[in-house]
Amino acid sequence: MALVTLSLGSNIEREHHIRACLDALADNFGALAISRVFESRPVGFEDGRNFYNLVVAFSSDWPVARLQAWCKDLERRNGRRNDSPKFSPRTLDIDILTVDSLCGEHDGVMLPRGEVLHHAFVLQPLAELLPNLRHPVVGRRYDELWADFSDSDQLLWPIEFLWRGHSLPVSGPLSRP
Repeated sequence: MALVTLSLGSNIEREHHIRACLDALADNFGALAISRVFESRPVGFEDGRNFYNLVVAFSSDWPVARLQAWCKDLERRNGRRNDSPKFSPRTLDIDILTVDSLCGEHDGVMLPRGEVLHHAFVLQPLAELLPNLRHPVVGRRYDELWADFSDSDQLLWPIEFLWRGHSLPVSGPLSRP
């Protein structure tokens, strides 16, 4: 079983789509470790609607291609259109960040995802969720990478978010390295 981390985001009907995504992930993969949910200003978007972002970790034996296809199908089932411009509002955005320590292109997916090192809305929740885990390319722990993150233009803040009657973050029996 591999440790998979995903970045989730939404800026259209945010609560609904994040909850639907978490439900689908839990139903398919079981125990989830879930970061706090952060609200963030959009990066590179003309539409000014803020995003909700978080990171989820779980164990899976699925190959990367199957995981990627499942995530894209879940986005589509939540109203995401394939023909939307890159920087347009979205109901649900799911990105595979890491699959264990895989590096390079696997089944058409570049791992680890480059956004981990460049976007606060990915790095901060990942660093809080798995602080001692090391980035598979640069070899530094995520909490160290977050401590050194210096892009003050990327504003985000934690919000209160309920899922299945619990305030996030929620950690299942998945152990944190």
